[in-house]
Amino acid sequence: MESASRFFSPPADHYFLLGPRGTGKTWWTKQRYPDALRVDLLEPAVLRELAARPERLREMAGARGKLKQIVIDEVQKLPELLEVVHAMIEEKAEIQFVLTGSSARKLRRGGVNLLGGRAANRSLHPFMAAELGGSFELSKALKQGMLPVVLGGKDSNEILKAYNGLYLREEVQAEGLVRNVGSFSRFLEGISFSQACVLNLAAVARECAVNRKTIEGYLEILEDLLLSFRLPVFSRRAKRALAAHPKFFFFDAGIFRANRPAGPLDSESEIDGAALEGLVAQHLRAWCDYSEGDHQLNYWQTKTRVEVDFVVYGASGLYALEVKNTDKVRRNDLKGLKAFGTDYPEAKRYLLHRGAERLLVDNVLCLPCCEFLPELSPNYFPE
Repeated sequence: MESASRFFSPPADHYFLLGPRGTGKTWWTKQRYPDALRVDLLEPAVLRELAARPERLREMAGARGKLKQIVIDEVQKLPELLEVVHAMIEEKAEIQFVLTGSSARKLRRGGVNLLGGRAANRSLHPFMAAELGGSFELSKALKQGMLPVVLGGKDSNEILKAYNGLYLREEVQAEGLVRNVGSFSRFLEGISFSQACVLNLAAVARECAVNRKTIEGYLEILEDLLLSFRLPVFSRRAKRALAAHPKFFFFDAGIFRANRPAGPLDSESEIDGAALEGLVAQHLRAWCDYSEGDHQLNYWQTKTRVEVDFVVYGASGLYALEVKNTDKVRRNDLKGLKAFGTDYPEAKRYLLHRGAERLLVDNVLCLPCCEFLPELSPNYFPE
């Protein structure tokens, strides 16, 4: 499954390639730079040697003759190595550095600035539906998500179960990010109820029986590990009083499902709805990063609770999207989009649903999700 073609287009100069574990960073760099010097900091022996003597990187590069690229995997494991990288860049060595990482925590606090802005920041996301082509199945994506490591495995459900354990063991616990791993595990379950919702940290703290300040720290860790993101309110040229709090999403619908408990009091359609909105969110987020020009992903909500799930704003235009986990389009479903259209008549508006009909209702394009997602590709919005 990892062999599917990716939309990510790398810069010609040095860059950080950030993304959660399992998004295919290692596989992609191996395909793109087959002759590069590879330094895998997940290998204990390699990490020990370079931690003891970071300048050994120079010797490794010098032994390779004419070297075009150096790929350092999981560079956050040894931020001190970036001092050597920075020096080599300053010396104008004809070598491109590609630095992958699955955590922004150590890099932001002590690494990235060492490069003095010489390296761009890029992201690799889970698969987009268009990257999978005919093998994309909406129902499967809602259950298992779009992570290459999950879709390429023999037992996707078992891989999803193990994924949280991987992060708890190798990132959270090993790095000493939290004192109580049990509390953090409960937080992962508790925050899953906030998927696709306006974030209420006080409510999450009550659910987890942990104080709010601790929950704020846990959420920061989750975002530093690139496992979640917050969606701010779109407020450009606002004509109404707007909500102030962001919405919360796990970075992948499958990871949301792995954390979200399901019991006799839980509605399957409610969980499916949050998974569907999350699936659309991760596609739009990837679209913003992979498309030319700057784009931002937001949501829109007035103080009176009139809402549009997603707003994409950037070089290519303004798009407003509402997601409904239903197979029928109802005029009441267009309420938020109509209000947004009144305030922003230049916006292209979409209602995404689970049905099969393609409709144009009051200048809102109503598309089945199973059509919209496979057609969505960098620099192109379905029409």
